[in-house]
Amino acid sequence: MGLVIEQYFPNLTEKQYRQFAILPELYADWNEKINVISRKDIENITEKHILHSLAIAKVIQFKPETKILDVGTGGGFPGIPLAIMFPECEFHLVDSIAKKIKVVSEISNAVGLTNVKAEQARAETLKAQYDFVISRAVTAFPEFLSWVKKNISKANHNELPNGILYLKGGDLSEEFLGFESQTTFFDIPNYFDEKFFETKKVVYFSPI
Repeated sequence: MGLVIEQYFPNLTEKQYRQFAILPELYADWNEKINVISRKDIENITEKHILHSLAIAKVIQFKPETKILDVGTGGGFPGIPLAIMFPECEFHLVDSIAKKIKVVSEISNAVGLTNVKAEQARAETLKAQYDFVISRAVTAFPEFLSWVKKNISKANHNELPNGILYLKGGDLSEEFLGFESQTTFFDIPNYFDEKFFETKKVVYFSPI
C-alpha cells in the first residue's frame, strides 16, 4: 500500500503516510461487522477505492478552508482519502444508509480525522453551500446535478471554479449530452498506471 501511494504522492507527511497505511486494515475489520465493500474489492482496496479517490487530488489541489460535500459516500469514498490528503479542508460525507455512515464515522475517528463530518442524509434535503461536490457515480449525471446544484457556492477561491468532481468510467458521451460546454474529462490513466483505471475519468463540471 505504502509504495503505491508514495509512488504517486511523494510529498506526504509522516502523519498522512501513517493514516493511509492503516486504512486497509481498518476497512477489512469493519467490513467483517458491517458489509459496505464487496469481499473482492476489500482485497484490492488500495487500488479500487483509496487510489481511485485520490485521482481527484491529481486534478485539483484544494486550498485550505475549502468546503467539500461527498454525496453517496458509501464506506467513505472518495471523502476519507481526500480528507487525509487535504487536512485543512472541511469534508461533509453523506449517505442515506445509516450503517454506512457508522463505518465512515468509526474509520474517520480511528484515523484521527478532525475535518470530517459524517451524516445520514439524502442530498436533496441538504441546504448548506460548498465549494465542491464530489462523488463516485452514485447515479446518472443529470439526476445527480438536480440534487446538488443548489449546494454549490458561487464564491470561488480555488484554481478551478466551484463545481462537481465526479468519478466515472466507460463511455460518457450520452450521459453528458447537453453539458459539454461546462464539462471537462480528465483521464485517470494520465495519472495512475494500474490497468483498473483504463477507462476511468474524473469528470469536472462547473455550473457557473
